[in-house]
Amino acid sequence: MDLIRRLFTAALVAGVLSGTAASVVQQATTVPLILEAEKYEVVTPPPATAAAPTTAAPAASHAEGHQHGPVREVGEGVPVTLDEAMQRIGLTIAANLIAGVAYALLLAAAILLAGRPVDARRGLVWGMGGFVAISLAPSFGLAPELPGMAGAELELRQLWWLSAAAGAGVGIAALAFARNRLVIAVAILAAALPHLIGAPHPESAEGAVPPELAARFVTASLGSAALFWAILGSVCGWLMSGLVEPAESRPALRVQPGAR
Repeated sequence: MDLIRRLFTAALVAGVLSGTAASVVQQATTVPLILEAEKYEVVTPPPATAAAPTTAAPAASHAEGHQHGPVREVGEGVPVTLDEAMQRIGLTIAANLIAGVAYALLLAAAILLAGRPVDARRGLVWGMGGFVAISLAPSFGLAPELPGMAGAELELRQLWWLSAAAGAGVGIAALAFARNRLVIAVAILAAALPHLIGAPHPESAEGAVPPELAARFVTASLGSAALFWAILGSVCGWLMSGLVEPAESRPALRVQPGAR
């Protein structure tokens, strides 16, 4: 029972700290880029209704204008009220905290299953492994995207991201713990397979967002993700230090004289 309590405590503290740090960094790095990219979004006007009597046309068009609102053009910008801005900040923080605790639980469970001693320094290594598997490896096929950028179907991108992240995780685990060369080779193949198949992309990569803005967003997103995983792994390892005993320190079975 004490083991489970300490594991959940470590995951909760590490997730809250890493999620809070990531939220603060994102407000200064990625959020301004997202708001800037929203200025380049184009909202197409709704399709015109079928032919209607001429006398009713002005009234229909007036009602349609009230129903759908003005159409934003490229560069017009997105009006953001204080309430909307605070709601965005609150949702961002909540999402980061939930993701932090969830990833910390997975990382703590992996550390426990590995059965290796851990501290803050070793936890940092575990965190960097999580960063490579969850953020860095999938970004080679599907980089973080800004609003208004062209993209393939969401389901296909999600499926490819899951396969790339899982494959990278398996490959890292095999390189760290496996001793059989065949197992390592199969794990590396599993990590490379999604990239060999290729990530789903739209037929036309044209978009309104400037390429330099998209490149800055990719760099900022990966930087905040690296900070997130570094704090998560270090804190999780520090709080779990002593929870996992090295194999050599475990008491060995004593064979009684004469026993078979």
